[in-house]
Amino acid sequence: MRLCRFANGGDRANIGAIIDDQTVVDLSPAGINRMELLLTADDPVARVKSLVHDRLPRHELSGLRLLAPVDHQEVWAAGVTYLRSKAARMEESDFSATAYDRVYSAARPEIFFKSIGEKVVATGDAVGIRSDAKWNVPEPELALVLNSRGAVVGYTVGNDMSSRDIEGENLLYLPQAKVYDRSCALGPWIVLGPSESEARQWMIRIRIERGGQEVFSGETSVSQIKRSFGELAGYLFRSQKFSNGVVLLTGTGVVPPESFTLAAEDVVTIDISGIGTLRNRVIVV
Repeated sequence: MRLCRFANGGDRANIGAIIDDQTVVDLSPAGINRMELLLTADDPVARVKSLVHDRLPRHELSGLRLLAPVDHQEVWAAGVTYLRSKAARMEESDFSATAYDRVYSAARPEIFFKSIGEKVVATGDAVGIRSDAKWNVPEPELALVLNSRGAVVGYTVGNDMSSRDIEGENLLYLPQAKVYDRSCALGPWIVLGPSESEARQWMIRIRIERGGQEVFSGETSVSQIKRSFGELAGYLFRSQKFSNGVVLLTGTGVVPPESFTLAAEDVVTIDISGIGTLRNRVIVV
């Protein structure tokens, strides 16, 4: 089951259930105007199925403008969860190399705030690279959708845009390297229902185009994430409450070479095999 947020000829956000590859059932007339109304259900899939009936409006998916599949949820992120990510972070900074090496094997994971829901970029919109950074990269990631009780109820595709030169200069600059305008993209929708074992069979692929030509591509498997989803969620919810639920990015296993940096008008396409495709062009912010 797939859930989306969409605009249908106006600025109002509608909640929809995608019942096949072409049709979206608008759940807003059924009183569903926020994602958390579905995500907090004991069984979100059953709840959505119970709402879908012939009296609700239906739309062609291809004719809708999809919005980011979050509204009041915060977005957080876990770092250094792939061995490749640990290596890349150690390469970018001699100063911080020991910290990245230690956190990969430490009991406590690296978890940091990424974005409020209203600032998340949707598929088809522009992601940003900082004007004061020289080394900018996308980070393709599986995003866990968690309800207010800390349970994983769904998944979406994430792009954790990062300024590697700022982060590499000093670990204390991490918030500036990670949190800025248009630095977080999610979409195209949320997939409800798959178990962690199913999700770990998925592949994450990224392609970056410049002037219509591929300048970087790579892939990894969700199975390479070192920590379990429950472990990451458990640490995120320690001493914290998320009454509307929360989205947690799970880290990246695909890192472009040190010689590569994003440029304005590049197009970043991220695909996760069990979910779908997130596609964004790049602008300078």
